[in-house]
Amino acid sequence: MLWIIIIILVVLIGATWISYNGLVRKRNRVEQSESDIDVQLKRRYDLISQAVKVVQGYAKHEKETLDAVVKARADAMKQTAKASPEARQSENILEGALKSLFALAENYPDLKASANFVELQKDITDSEDKIQAARRFYNNSLRAYNDYRQQFPGTLFASMFNFGSIGEYFDVSETEAQVPQIDL
Repeated sequence: MLWIIIIILVVLIGATWISYNGLVRKRNRVEQSESDIDVQLKRRYDLISQAVKVVQGYAKHEKETLDAVVKARADAMKQTAKASPEARQSENILEGALKSLFALAENYPDLKASANFVELQKDITDSEDKIQAARRFYNNSLRAYNDYRQQFPGTLFASMFNFGSIGEYFDVSETEAQVPQIDL
């Protein structure tokens, strides 16, 4: 009889240990994936700053568009919690301003032919792709965490150890859903 109690205790302790570590691992993956988004956004901000400088050299009188891009970049950089609704809105405004910046290039054939601008445009496009990949990874990590936390037996351990909701999914915004019309 004593052996049965010991075996049951060992199984319960093992299940608790495995479940707790699984929750910690999944929560850490969500936090890491959110940090990956921050890294890609920082890269984008740096590239945008360079693109604005290049465009300024060609289009000095297009100050309004350039100012909008610079302001949107600054506002987006102020957001610290990239999964917050405010951060998402700032990112959407920045994406719209960035599309305007590239549309501005249509009016300046010399700018479109500039090797610096073409390279920056490729880098920003690559950066946008990496941001989308980082957001997908974040959403997948968050889904895995939530699934584990909400399914049996994980729900028992999640409530026992206070593993609550830790974020919101990134959804496609209206500005992200629109394909920019950039003619190279």
